[in-house]
Amino acid sequence: MEHPLLQTYGPLDGWMILLILGTASIGFFLYQVILATRLVMLGAPDNRFDSWGIRVKEVLTGWLGQKRVLEDPVIGIMHVFMFWGFLMLSTDMFDLATANFFSREVLPEALNGPWNGMVELGYAAAFLGCVAALARRVLFTPEKLRGEPQLEGNVILLLIVVITMTSFIIETIESPSATWEPIGHWVDSYEPSNAGVLMAYWSHILSICVFFILIPLSKHMHLVMALPNVFFFDTGPKAKMRPLAVDESGQAIPLDDLDIDTFGVSTYEQYTWRQLIDGWACTTCARCQDVCPAFESGKGLNPMQIIHDIRNYGNDHAPILLAGGQPGETMMERLTPEAVWACTTCNACVDACPVYIEHVPLLTDLRRNALMETMEYPEELNVAMGNLESASNPYGFGEHERGDWAADLDVKIGEPAEYIYFVGCAASFDERNQKVARATIGLLKEAGLDVGILGMQEGCSGDPARRAGNEYLFQMLAETNMSTFQELGVKRIVASCPHCFHTLGKEYADYGGADLEVFHHSEILAKLQEEGKLPQAEKNGSVTFHDPCYLGRIGGIIEEPRNLIGGVDVEPERHGKDSFCCGAGGAQMWMEEDSDKRVNQIRAKELAATGCDTVAVGCPFCSVMVKDGLDAVGAEMDVKDVAEILWEQIVARDEEIHAAASAGAAE
Repeated sequence: MEHPLLQTYGPLDGWMILLILGTASIGFFLYQVILATRLVMLGAPDNRFDSWGIRVKEVLTGWLGQKRVLEDPVIGIMHVFMFWGFLMLSTDMFDLATANFFSREVLPEALNGPWNGMVELGYAAAFLGCVAALARRVLFTPEKLRGEPQLEGNVILLLIVVITMTSFIIETIESPSATWEPIGHWVDSYEPSNAGVLMAYWSHILSICVFFILIPLSKHMHLVMALPNVFFFDTGPKAKMRPLAVDESGQAIPLDDLDIDTFGVSTYEQYTWRQLIDGWACTTCARCQDVCPAFESGKGLNPMQIIHDIRNYGNDHAPILLAGGQPGETMMERLTPEAVWACTTCNACVDACPVYIEHVPLLTDLRRNALMETMEYPEELNVAMGNLESASNPYGFGEHERGDWAADLDVKIGEPAEYIYFVGCAASFDERNQKVARATIGLLKEAGLDVGILGMQEGCSGDPARRAGNEYLFQMLAETNMSTFQELGVKRIVASCPHCFHTLGKEYADYGGADLEVFHHSEILAKLQEEGKLPQAEKNGSVTFHDPCYLGRIGGIIEEPRNLIGGVDVEPERHGKDSFCCGAGGAQMWMEEDSDKRVNQIRAKELAATGCDTVAVGCPFCSVMVKDGLDAVGAEMDVKDVAEILWEQIVARDEEIHAAASAGAAE
């Protein structure tokens, strides 16, 4: 039969109908994409044009290879079928719009068969993926989709089913090859009527046109924006926050030289263009929602909704924004204070997102504005921030008391040493965590390291201030600590607090600390074990391990604390980089939490479910939160830092040897 595009339908030729439909749908699609692009480009500058090799590699593995999507094997495989299927079948547009002129006259004969095979494989893969996705949504609806509007997603999937099914009928126009187009060949064996082929072709074209219209109006805008979102991902250290202002070399401008009029983000345009892309790149897969501790505990934060709010704000106020005006609604009002202050900055949402959305900075930038400019923040932060400013620790103890816990340990205080143990505020002043500090110093000295502490010269690393939004106070603390480090010639630092480990090791580089080597205590202690300078741990009862967010997921230190204690008997349901937050991060340690919305109790139940005797931890905040959570759920489990576990065994072994020697002498 003659190709449907070359036939006449009343007063119109087929190509005229295609031209009308294509111009209308593609024109609308381009208009919406250009509108979204204009809204994105209203954002503040953001230098994301470095590290081209890393960015190209991430596009190949993250966007094309779909590595994060495949972390969920069931949903991932369905999505990959549709994604790769569309990449292959999209080239069929050359034939659909030219009445097969492309394959007959333009494409070399030798490539015709393989190309047709690729196109059919693409249609088949997309069909299988869509049918599986529809079945999941309609017949096996997951809990997170129940009660949510399903019409948009189901319509899109049905359109794709129509596009793929009709393609096999359209193939019969050109006598499909049994080798390269087996499905089309099989359909051709049933000798479909000319009317059936015509209906299939125009249903195919109409479905594609409707699809073009729906893409920018739905979550499927990610088909356009996901690629630039992945390409322009943050290549810096994970969860590293940016200074208030940087100079030409990228270093933070010192406070004495700082001259800026506003802090953080209050308006839409104060977000960077890369942050604004997030709003249009979201796939609404809800993976960020699934891993968010604040959302799971019932608080008013849904990271997926935050991203939707960014896009909706731009669309709702587009005429005003594009005209250079300022909407009356602030970004804090749209995202809501409840959501902004509920974040623990655990980075689980960022880590889970398949299109590299960066949720956390959207919230911490709003915190900066609220705490340093509008002064609208949780009142309970006043105590911690005031103590940090006056005493350089959130507890409010005098600086002269910082080294009291080590008075009897014969350790260097405020003197140059090969390794400086950065004790942190919790281990300096909290009696429970002082045991961790003593154990850590004991182990480092046992291994023969030249180690010292700063004593009253040590100040808070600034993590609580920075995550709460008080960037000015953070920089003041950072500059003071860096001055001390430079004065004493500090090069290597050991920290038992993952927040100090992250802040000193990744964020102080912007303040002159690029040459600092910072180790988490579990990291260096495990290395000393490998070198034979410390004994291997012996099992005494069953042990599980809780991965702190800033150590495992963000810091990448996962195996070292486990190796240090001789392995783990039972892992909690969520562990490693997928560990669940204790609830203390993001300055939550210093804010109130509703009794029925406690993150630590969720985590405590998971740890209790292991049935182990002891929960090993590697963070002073986790130690407190996990213990409180276990007590609240009625679980009788010990909570010990990994350094404590090993040190207690060494002390016990020494006591046994001493007792045996004394007994021998007595005999």
